[in-house]
This record gives sequence, structure tokens and C-alpha cells, in this order.
Amino acid sequence: MRQRRIGDRDVSAIGLGGMPMSIEGRPDEARSIATIHAALEAGVTLIDTADAYHRDPTDVGHNELLIAKALRLAGVRPDEVLVATKGGHRRPGDGTWYVQGDPAYLKLACEASLQRLDVEAIGLYQFHRPDPAVPYADSVGAIRDLLDEGKILMAGISNANPEQIRMAQEILGGRLVSVQNQFSPRFRSSEPELELCAEMGIAFLPWSPLGGIARAGELGGQHAAFAEVAAERGVSPQQVALAWELAKADVVIPIPGASRPESVRDSVLAADLELSEEELARLG
Repeated sequence: MRQRRIGDRDVSAIGLGGMPMSIEGRPDEARSIATIHAALEAGVTLIDTADAYHRDPTDVGHNELLIAKALRLAGVRPDEVLVATKGGHRRPGDGTWYVQGDPAYLKLACEASLQRLDVEAIGLYQFHRPDPAVPYADSVGAIRDLLDEGKILMAGISNANPEQIRMAQEILGGRLVSVQNQFSPRFRSSEPELELCAEMGIAFLPWSPLGGIARAGELGGQHAAFAEVAAERGVSPQQVALAWELAKADVVIPIPGASRPESVRDSVLAADLELSEEELARLG
């Protein structure tokens, strides 16, 4: 599979988003582990998770624990797969989300993630979402402290605007390696952040790159050009969408979520799907 870079790590050009395996409607553990193993077998070396990827108040960190178990069963070492997790976004268990970006909480959240992932240092730790009640510099300052203390090996941010990206890069002393924002054929408002990351040489990780869990199957119907190119190429519209994102810049690494091995196998094929200039123009 084609490779891309996050900080000093080479990773697969397509990652795996773990959220669908842990929230409402999640599959049983056996299928989830089979999905993660299918990703590994297909060459995926980037797995995205977060402490907030869970369904009930009693299973906070469910996805982190699941990924750690799957990697352990597969005999995969931490240096072989980059696990990126996040802190600063919480779920009380009723389907809602809220932010908590105070430095003390972020440091406690990181400690808990370290335990669940069963690692000495987290490969990539990202501030999940800005908290309006906490100065952004204070939240990112906590991530800097974790980096300085060796609790995390690389630092990133998520759901950030251009000003916050520049601020984080300054606070982290030039060590910001990733920005994880929503981006897909349906949701393109993060184009300025993508372009800034390309200028700065920072990995841009589109979340919900297929339009979200409930909408991934709608690519063909709502975005006719993607369906047309897919039909001409004999591939899925989802592959075309991911290949279109990869073509945006060399720093783009989509992280489509999956809960079935078949979905993973289809998505990773996009890493080697080269779209022509004419096709890219049609897709916009």
C-alpha cells in the first residue's frame, strides 16, 4: 500500500477509524477484532481511536481497549502500527457529546488512555475538540507538557481552524504533526485547513471521509460524479472518494471508519487508485 508520513513515522495512506466498532449499533467483539485484523492484513499501519468512542457510561475507552486487544492477539508491536487517540471530548452515555479541555483533565485522560492501550507512550495523542470555556493555548499547553514528559511521542489537534493550527504549532515549538478535521465529498468546509497543513507539512487526517457512518453508502446517489467515475473504473464510489481525498495533497491520510472486514478491504484499495486530471476535475 502507498505510504504517507506523520511526524517521523511512515504509515499507510489509508488508516482505520475505530469509532463504529464502539458506539451505538456496534458489532460484537469478534467481528470488530476480525475487522481490525483485516485492516492489518491489508497493510493498514494507522488506527484512529479516542477515549470517547464508547456507548455506555460504564465502558469509557471501549474502543481503545478493543484496539489494544486486537493488536495483542495479532502479535503487533507498538512500533509496527501507529495508534492515534484523542482526549478532550466526552460522552455521558445518552448519545450526546460535550467538551472538556482543561489541562488537568487532559493529563488525566492521557494517563487513562496509556493504561487502556497498554503502552509506555502513546504514539500520537490529539486534542479532540476546542473547549469554549478554556483558552485554547492552555489546552494545547497540556499536550505540550505530555510531549515533553514523554507520555506521548507525537502531538496533534482535531476540529481546529487555521488560527488554532498556527497557534498549536507555536505552542508545541514546531512539533505539531497532525490535524484531524471532518472532510468528505459532502463536507468540504475544511479545505482551508487542508491547504494550510499542506503548506506546513502537517498530516491532515479527514474524519468521516465518506460522509459519516449513516451516509457512507449514499455517495453514489448524492454525488453523481463519484458514482459515474466508480462505474467507469469498476470500483466502489467509496474508493473513488478516498482516492479523491488522497489526490488533494501528499499530507492527506483518510481514516474511514469500519465495522466489517469487507469495508476495510474495499477502502484500502483506494490507496493505489490513481485518478486522472480529467476525473479529478469532474469530482470538483
